Amino acid sequence: MRYADSDGDLAVRIARAAIEARLFGRRMPPFEVPAHFEEKSGAFVTINTHPGGELRGCIGYPQPFFPLTKSVEKAAEAAATDDPRFPPMRPEELDAVTVEVSILTPPRLIEVKKPKELPAHVTIGVDGLSVAQGPYRGLLLPQVAVEENFDAADFLSQACMKAGLLPDAWLEPATRVYTFQAEVFTEVQPRGPIVRRKMEAARAGH
Repeated sequence: MRYADSDGDLAVRIARAAIEARLFGRRMPPFEVPAHFEEKSGAFVTINTHPGGELRGCIGYPQPFFPLTKSVEKAAEAAATDDPRFPPMRPEELDAVTVEVSILTPPRLIEVKKPKELPAHVTIGVDGLSVAQGPYRGLLLPQVAVEENFDAADFLSQACMKAGLLPDAWLEPATRVYTFQAEVFTEVQPRGPIVRRKMEAARAGH
């Protein structure tokens, strides 16, 4: 693993601070960050209701365009107010949500002779998926497959639908499928302890 638990703790605290700054219209407080937080890295921030565990917002940057600190800040702000699936968060919700940060490895293209071989190259509980065909793009974090009990083919189909494609679009030669991995850190409860999420394979053999 590239990031220590202390890194994850810091990343989640930065994300929550960015959400609060956005909701209250305040300046982002300064954080002392280690040098590797200045390296470019993709990141996603997921906001879930507590204790219900329902998704409240999830936005991120799959490509390492920004330093990690900036990726987390920007993703957190966007997850709170710019996720088109949800109304913007209100300040009174801050004590009723948990904040989760996924720090991503760069996406890597899966190269196969035949598209039907793709599921064999996807490891549930380890890999996230990014799908691209023409202007269409879709991404699912590794934890989605575990939470929804998908097998590799299901996961590929869901990523295609996230991109606005048909479920079997991963079988089309024009579709490019990338895998990436994520280290995921989350609050146990609002403003509570921050832990590393362990993602085990949803079903043996997948």
